[in-house]
Order: sequence, then structure tokens, then C-alpha cells
Amino acid sequence: MGKPKFSRKKYETPSHPWQEDRIKAENELVKKYGLKNKKEVWKARTKLRTFRGQTRELLAKVKSEDVQGKKESEQLIVHLNRLNILPPNSSLDDVLALDIESVLSRRLQTLSYLKGLANTPDQARQLIIHGHIAISDRRVTIPGYMVTKDEEEQIGYTKDSPLNDAMHPARPKADFKSTSIIKKTKQEDTKKEEKM
Repeated sequence: MGKPKFSRKKYETPSHPWQEDRIKAENELVKKYGLKNKKEVWKARTKLRTFRGQTRELLAKVKSEDVQGKKESEQLIVHLNRLNILPPNSSLDDVLALDIESVLSRRLQTLSYLKGLANTPDQARQLIIHGHIAISDRRVTIPGYMVTKDEEEQIGYTKDSPLNDAMHPARPKADFKSTSIIKKTKQEDTKKEEKM
């Protein structure tokens, strides 16, 4: 059973420690997604391995025309659709075609960077850990939180965060570009009105 104070590992380590191709691929993923270490890659790989294992078992049950197997396969596809890992009307074969990047792209850290709340994935991680990012006014301080499809549009800064100010120096430059574009269009509109 183990001690309740020390939880079990949520990932499986690689079977062989020194594989050059795997190490290079993991280093690229760590750099691309701004991960803390390779442990987060292993967690995503374990989650993907779990989905694939469930799918293989369900494919065997569906072929034997098991009613419970069909129900469980539909539930798995609905769950992956809710996480926005799979599109609607997917099949079990689509689950087997998933790669690790489809899981890593659903992390809160990645989505907050892609949404423009941070300049880099590393800054997105820092903002999340320091409590500046919220999902529907609920502060989330876990960069590896898997964001559902419904929560994706609700990602933003917390109410009490100083980053809500558009002139804050830590705000992404994209915000300044958009505000400068708005200012330029307003200036052009006033010039057009003056000419008329």
C-alpha cells in the first residue's frame, strides 16, 4: 500500500538510459515546450501510453462485440475530445495515431503562451507558478494542468495580478503591438476626418 505521505510516481522512466536518438528528441521537446526537465516528457509519454493501452484492450473487446467494450470506447473518445486531443467523430484507430506533442500541447503552460499571455514558454511557466494565470477566475499554479476544450477560452490573468495593466513591462510585446495598431488606426481616422 505504501505511505500516504509519499505518493507513487506518475511516470515511467525509459528502459535504457543512454539512447542518443531518444535523448535528442527529449531535449528538443524540453526546449520547445519550456519544460522544467525530462520528467515532464516522461509524464506525458506515460499518459499517452495509458491511452494507447486502453485503446488496444478496447479494440479487442469491440471486435468480440462486447457491449461494455463499446460503451468504454465511446467514453474514452469523449474524454479525449473533451481534452481537445482528438477531434469529434474520431475512432479508436485515431487514438493509436496520437503522438506525445498532442498531449504536451494541451498543457496550461503551452496554451497560455500560445494565447499571448507570455513572451516565451519559460515565462508562461513562471507566471503560472507565481499565480498570475487563472482559468475562469480560478487561480491555477500547475504548469502541467491539462486544459479542457471548455476551459481553453477562459485562460487569462488573475484579477489581482499586476499584469492586468496593459503598460506593465512584463506583458508580452504582442499586446503593445495591438495597442499601437489601435492607436495608429485612430490617428489615421482623425486625419481622414480633418481632411474632409
